[in-house]
Amino acid sequence: MEQRLTGLVQRRLTQVALDRFEDEPVLLLQGPRSVGKSTLLRQLADRLGADVVDLDDVATRDAVAADPATFVARPGVVCIDEYQHVPLVLDAIKAELNRDGRPGRFILTGSARHEALPVAAQALTGRLHRLPVYPLSQGEISGVEEGFLARVLDGDVPAVGPLPMERHDYIERVVAGGFPVPLSRPRGARRARWIDDYIRLTLERDVRELARVEQAAVLPRLLERLAGQTAQVLNIARAASDLRMSERTVDSYVRLLEAVFLVRRLPAWGTTLTARAGARPKVHMLDSGIAARLLRLTGEKLARRDPTALTELGHLLETFVVGELLKQASWLEGVAGIGHWRTRDGDEVDLVIERDDGAVVAFEVKASQRVDGRELAPLRKLRDAVGPSFLAGIALHLGAQSYAAEDRLYVVSAAALWSASEAD
Repeated sequence: MEQRLTGLVQRRLTQVALDRFEDEPVLLLQGPRSVGKSTLLRQLADRLGADVVDLDDVATRDAVAADPATFVARPGVVCIDEYQHVPLVLDAIKAELNRDGRPGRFILTGSARHEALPVAAQALTGRLHRLPVYPLSQGEISGVEEGFLARVLDGDVPAVGPLPMERHDYIERVVAGGFPVPLSRPRGARRARWIDDYIRLTLERDVRELARVEQAAVLPRLLERLAGQTAQVLNIARAASDLRMSERTVDSYVRLLEAVFLVRRLPAWGTTLTARAGARPKVHMLDSGIAARLLRLTGEKLARRDPTALTELGHLLETFVVGELLKQASWLEGVAGIGHWRTRDGDEVDLVIERDDGAVVAFEVKASQRVDGRELAPLRKLRDAVGPSFLAGIALHLGAQSYAAEDRLYVVSAAALWSASEAD
């Protein structure tokens, strides 16, 4: 079934932002362009009785740059959209907070990672709380309030009955991704055209606003290679060799692509857990739909059963599922660490999420409709290495059935991530 958005989507982050704004002087909503940050900011401003200062507007940007102190000294809540256009506004906010540092003063949005802006690096240390704004979750798209990860982190794997989602339905969701605009269009050429324009404008405008890129023409090719590595250990050396560039330059360009939210590094978790644990990060495209487009993978191509298509689906499905879990994690309190676990013996767990108290849940993603007991070996080894702090290891797959496989290990339909549990 084709996914199409109609109307305004209710974001789970709305209430999270309001709750945290009660404690924080400055709240920063950061994420990729066109993901809905401005819409979310306007909704928050309406709820708080505030106006929005839009720095995407050139005239407004020039006025703020000329006199930032006047704009931030307004009474009540001050909301600033795309603050990275005038990063000096942070110094004015700092000065204002020195006079009045109470919570609930400023809400900002930004399409570049805060730490990537040199002027912004230390301006609001200890006074700014960052909330990531990701593409829409599957629950937000479907109008379902997801609680799967919250339940698992509470030590309760939700009971779900058979979820008869077909393989092609999963593929459709993977290829569609979570950006609102393409989801409002029919699948095919009209969605692909938007994604192509989005990638081009991000590379030509947003990356160059952050840094002087001497070899800008190589960025599209680098991004394509990173899409080809999605859900795999990041291999800077291979990308550098393919592009005939130095590893140092490629690494700096990858960090720029991270800064504009096209890719993300998933760090290694548990590097001191065993002597043979790996320390290299994985790379994931932030959105599976953009990854599929960069690789020119359509739903029809991914539906094939040949070895190449099966491998490509496996990587894209992992990126999709990891993305859904990270979206749910972004709404929760008490998450201390997120990463992947890999050993030099070849054992690999796709995602590990750690609570503040050290309790751990782990996920493996399987692009198959059944999971053999032998495929649980990495989760089993991680469970044994972590010990009593290991809450659950879950193999998410494309089949309909969900069940407990053995002590603290479960096989669960991937659709349970955005489906109501039997207890709800």
